Amino acid sequence: MARRTQISSAEARRIAFAAQGFDRPRPANPTDARHFQRTLQNITVLQLDFVNVLMPAHFFMVWSRLGAYDRARFEKWLYSCGRFTEQWAHEASIVAHEDWPLLRYRRDQFAPHKRSPLHTLPDRDAYLADALQRIREQGGLTANDLPTIPRKKGKPGDWHRPMSRLALDYHFGRGSVAVRRRLENFQRVYDLPVRLIADEHLDRRIEKTDAQRELVKKSAAALGVATCQDIADYYRMTPTEIRPFIDELAEAGTLTEVRVEGWQETAWLHAGARSPRNIPGASLLSPFDPMVWFRPRAERLFDFEYRIEIYVPAAKRRWGYYVLPFREGDRVTARVDLKADRSESALLVQAAFCEGCAKPADTAPALAAELRRLADWLELERVTIKKASAFDKALASELRQVR
Repeated sequence: MARRTQISSAEARRIAFAAQGFDRPRPANPTDARHFQRTLQNITVLQLDFVNVLMPAHFFMVWSRLGAYDRARFEKWLYSCGRFTEQWAHEASIVAHEDWPLLRYRRDQFAPHKRSPLHTLPDRDAYLADALQRIREQGGLTANDLPTIPRKKGKPGDWHRPMSRLALDYHFGRGSVAVRRRLENFQRVYDLPVRLIADEHLDRRIEKTDAQRELVKKSAAALGVATCQDIADYYRMTPTEIRPFIDELAEAGTLTEVRVEGWQETAWLHAGARSPRNIPGASLLSPFDPMVWFRPRAERLFDFEYRIEIYVPAAKRRWGYYVLPFREGDRVTARVDLKADRSESALLVQAAFCEGCAKPADTAPALAAELRRLADWLELERVTIKKASAFDKALASELRQVR
């Protein structure tokens, strides 16, 4: 696209959605590995989250882009295709094997949290060495396959992970082990990286500054147009440390400084960014989708104030427990608190809210159709509206017409 110095807010939204692959309609039959490959290439960092009130969030990110894909086939492909692995990136994420050397400096710096129970072990080094040796000898092990030792119970609400899990988390953070696959209960199966990742990636050595420069480039491409803070957040870096790399990429022509209508901060436009005339379709978005995971950017792009309220006491929640944004075209037009009640075979709409930019009469039919598609994909028989606001009622009326 031609170099620009100023773009409208609408064009910025379209560029952002296109960078994440939303400029393509959902395929009619998204079962081809090429669909999976393209989706992960666009996202770059697939953040893992296993809150299962609806479905694990990383599977939902793929749904937002592809629609009703075969989840079992996708998961099998993900861990067997020899192209992707789990690693700390944004948070715990799926990344391409080619990114393994870019994240080496992070692994070299990894250390357990200062309050980790591992620090209380008098024979910690021996325990860690034994865990790694067992994986060398046996491979394909979970934390349950390793001997554990008692530890003090934490405070109420704390995650009480066994010492064996903490040991493997340490080795994972350091890159001594990698994830071969996930079990049905989402438990990691660990093995040595040399058995899972090609030597060309394992043996590649990249200096920290060169790695960070490449991560900045990947972030900017995945975002399309973004501020320095947006770009830094993608791989959990800081604006201060990446600013020199942005200047270098700007000088090289990879990034162009632009002003976006309504944004206070300077933005950077990636040379490969696409600017389609429109963004097709409508879709629910995961709370951990890159389109909304950095809340200041979501507010700038969509005038959409968004917070996760899972850990907020019920009486203090403004929107609900597990609230998903709903986008139509390039706008976020609603948000909906969802739960999959598998015992009743129902997709529960705990609450639904129409955003100020939208008209309820226009948004209700589109959201109802998406909820019906989602319920079908989750193999739930019905969609149930639990509240009775005006928008809820409009949504319920539309759902009665959707089959």
